[in-house]
Amino acid sequence: MTETKTPTRPGVGQLLRRAVVAEAAMWRSLYLWARRRPLPLGPGDEPFGYLGVVKPILGIFIALSAVEIPVFDLVVTHVVPWRPARWIVLGLGVWGLLWMIGLYASMTIHPHVVGDRGLRVRLSSGIDVWLPWTDVEALRKRHRSLPSSRSVQVEQDGDRRVVSVSVGSQTSVDVLLRRPLTLDLPRARSAPVDELRLYADDPDGLLRSARGTPAGETARR
Repeated sequence: MTETKTPTRPGVGQLLRRAVVAEAAMWRSLYLWARRRPLPLGPGDEPFGYLGVVKPILGIFIALSAVEIPVFDLVVTHVVPWRPARWIVLGLGVWGLLWMIGLYASMTIHPHVVGDRGLRVRLSSGIDVWLPWTDVEALRKRHRSLPSSRSVQVEQDGDRRVVSVSVGSQTSVDVLLRRPLTLDLPRARSAPVDELRLYADDPDGLLRSARGTPAGETARR
């Protein structure tokens, strides 16, 4: 009889550290994006974005955040007699707007990368997984809609354990692995997985770029 272990929930200190790291990464992404720093790529590397499916939603949130700043400032100025409240609300509004722009920037400057040696799967600044071609059996295009909005989801597909790195609750490329691997991903560190699914705006281009690799022959199927 196999014993099932319940995942340990992170403590308050660990959650705070994650929040600080995520906040710092957001500001760094915003800085690099604003400075238009070129993406560092190696010889033969080709980037593939994944922002398209959520770009309209992010645009709406950024626009609403910008509109809320003067609206709340006007309301607080005329309703709350305590003057520092205006500056507190104004600061939170500006921070929220910059945070949304930073999220957009982070997803823009951290694309997936197909190279001669392997596939780099990314999502914003928080997920970065390297898969050498020697560990990849096949790449297949297949659009899927997932039931949850979580960016990382793990499921059992028959006798195969699958992890999905989704954008907008969608994936478009299946990466079949030659052997079970333990990936450094939230919710996927406890046991090896047999397949990784990701979303790319141009799955056909990603598969074309992978031709000539050890997984190139099966990538066209």
